[in-house]
Parts: sequence; structure tokens; C-alpha cells
Amino acid sequence: MSAINKLSRRSVMRGMIGGAAVTVGLPLLECFLNENGTAYAATGKTLTPCFGTWFFGLGLTPKLWVPTQTGNKYTLPEHIGALAPLQAKMNLFGGMQVFLDGKVNQNHISGAQCQMTGIVTRTGTEYNTSFDTMIADQIGKRSRFRSLEVDCMGDRRGSWSARGDNGKSPAEISAVALYQRIFGAEFRDPNAANFVPDPAVMLRHSVLSAVSEQRADLMQQVSAWDRARLDEYFSSVRDLEQKLQIELEKPAPLPACTVPQKEQEPETGQLIDQVAKSNRLFAQLIAHALACGQTQVFNVSRGSSLSPLRERGQTSGYHQMTHEEPIDPTLGYQIKCKWYAEQQLAMLRDFVLTLDSIREGDGTLLDRTVVYAFTDHGEARLHSMKNYMAFTFGSGGGRMKTGYYLADEGGAATRVGLTIMQAFGLPNSDSWATETNHVNKPFREVLA
Repeated sequence: MSAINKLSRRSVMRGMIGGAAVTVGLPLLECFLNENGTAYAATGKTLTPCFGTWFFGLGLTPKLWVPTQTGNKYTLPEHIGALAPLQAKMNLFGGMQVFLDGKVNQNHISGAQCQMTGIVTRTGTEYNTSFDTMIADQIGKRSRFRSLEVDCMGDRRGSWSARGDNGKSPAEISAVALYQRIFGAEFRDPNAANFVPDPAVMLRHSVLSAVSEQRADLMQQVSAWDRARLDEYFSSVRDLEQKLQIELEKPAPLPACTVPQKEQEPETGQLIDQVAKSNRLFAQLIAHALACGQTQVFNVSRGSSLSPLRERGQTSGYHQMTHEEPIDPTLGYQIKCKWYAEQQLAMLRDFVLTLDSIREGDGTLLDRTVVYAFTDHGEARLHSMKNYMAFTFGSGGGRMKTGYYLADEGGAATRVGLTIMQAFGLPNSDSWATETNHVNKPFREVLA
């Protein structure tokens, strides 16, 4: 019997660690796919697309990010140069705005809220269904997790995703906890109703050790290409486990170290190096979940508002700097704020490149994904609702063209969301959003 007959796309390896059940999903292997890797060999059905959002606070430095020409032959400005490795798989949208329609601008809320839900509310406290959940209902019904929400700054309220009118979905803030959710199998010991597998035990023993016999058997069934793919995959999982295990270990004592006064302690998760590390770990975990069919939808944020991102050793964070840093009279912009914005773009690049590093047939995981990166203000210093930029990465399995810069001067920022919804074939997506933010014209240039 061939490997194709023995294995299915939904196959997983199961084991036990410390009495707790664990599962390891399989990545897309050659034996699952047709000759060019665009569909499942057994059914001919095209690969399931994936979708995710990536929120970054306070936008970019005005004018410095804007290319001098539109279309697919534009030059990437230096301010967004961190994204150069992804330009061919990226779309940049600019010139847009969020219309308040007489409502008070709820700073750092209204803009992001509108781009995700199509609605600007009067107080900012109400929050309705976001379009990522509509996409999840379309493509993620059969996956283990309808969607995964994470926040890289330790803010459980940082998510901009919502299902229904009950407010935002809470975000996971711990990479270790997300590891437990993905690799654990919702095991419940009948003798301990509240038993939850201990992530420390899981990491110490490794889920790969728990399924070692199944791994060995699997390696004998598949082709040489798939053996190399699995070896690469298992190595990346173990490497991630080792990184996460360090987070659980008590650090070695340092004689010169002194404990600062409580008010001088750094805010956990808000320093640039901390946020960048969380972003990298979450990227690897989410990539695993997508590649192994555990979910098709994710949302990544770095604080729901006010962006407290801060450089180590500094007392003023990014948000405070947007208000306090003077504009350089020669350069015409806030130098430090420009630097902060570029740090966030570097994190965005690292996240997306993680998806692009996972091979699937002739393409990568990014090639069947669309990542939507958006922000809360066109210009943070003025809390502007104009001159918004947004990015998409990946083609969603050929559903979107890439490599474009498109500008809609004064147009509604909700056009990007509508474009994505139509690319994913959502029913009733001829138009979207309310009042002046209501749109019925997607960016057709990027619709395949």
C-alpha cells in the first residue's frame, strides 16, 4: 500500500507525556499533493487558504513611506525598506482614510476598529464582528482552532478580532501557553476534572519524544523529498521547544545584579527586544498551526492602543515620543519616531518571512496565505484619520495578485478589507461597512 493510501492530510501523531495526551500535526508532504503542489492528490481539491492580521500601532512617518509611483514597478522607499525581501509578495495600499461621520475620534481605537469591523462607534467601547471571523467561518470550520489570537506586548485585550457583538476576543500573551494549546489534545483526566497538561513537563520531555515510534514508521513510508521535509519540520519543532523551555527555567545568579525599586522595573513585554522575541516565537507557533492544518486564521497584535513600545533604558515610549519629540527642522520629521516605526516593520518582516520559509510543493506557506497588516492612525502625532497605509502579503493560493502599490486618495480604508473578503469568496461581500465608510469597489487590480 502506498504512503498516499496510508496517510491523509488530516493525519496526526499522538502520544502521552506525564499522563497527558499530545498531538503532532503533519505538514503538507509531497505524498498529499498533486504534481505541482497546488491541490491534494487524493481529491484534486485545491489547498485550503489561510488568513491572518498583524496590527502595529501609530502608523509610519508621514510621506516617507509613500512610493513615487503606483502600480507594480514602484521603488520601495527607504522608510519601509525592511520589507524589501517581501516586495514581490506584498501589496501596499495608501492615501486612505477612516470617516468619523460626526462621531468623536476615539484615539487609537476608531481607526483600527473601522478597518476590522467596518463600523465607527460613538464611544469605542462597543465592538462588533470583525471580518477575520467571517473569513474563519468560510475557510476554518473544520480546523481544530477556528482562529488563534496573540498579543506580543502582554495585553490580553490587544486583539482586534471579535465574533458577534460581545466585544473583542481575548489574546494569548504567552508563547508557552500557545505551545500547550497547539500540542495538547484537550486531554482531561477523569480523576481530576480540572487537569491541564503542564507545559513545563511537555517541553522538558518534548512532544517529538512522545511520538518517536510513529515518527520512525512515518519516515519509512514516505519519499526522499518528504523525509527531508519531515526532518526539517521536526528539527524546527524541537528548536522551538528548546527556546520555550528557556523561558521556564530560573536564570543563573549574577552577583553584580541588584533588584531595582518597584517603580523602576521595566514593563513586562513592552521593551523592543521583548516584543521582538515574542513576535518570533508566536510566528513559529502560528506557522506550525497553519502548516499542520490546526487553524486557517490568526490575529497578531502588539497592544490594543497607545503602543507602549519602548527602547531599553529609556523612560519615554513610542506613543509618548509621538507627542513630545520635536520635528527635526532640517529633516522635517521626528527622528526617533521614525526609528520606532521601522522597528515594527522589521518585526512584521520577520513574522511574514517565517511563513515564507515553510515549503509546500512548489511554493511556500505564505503563498497560500494572505496576511493583512494595518494600523490605528495615518499619523500618530496628530492622531490623524487620514493618509492610512495598509499591507497585504501572500496571494491566498492565487486569489490575490502581489507586487503592487495602489493609492486611493481620500478613499475609505475599508476598501482593503472588502478586497480581501472578495478574494476569499465570502458570500454577500459585494459591499461592506457603514455610513461613509461603506464601500462597494475593491482594489480590482490585485484580485486574481
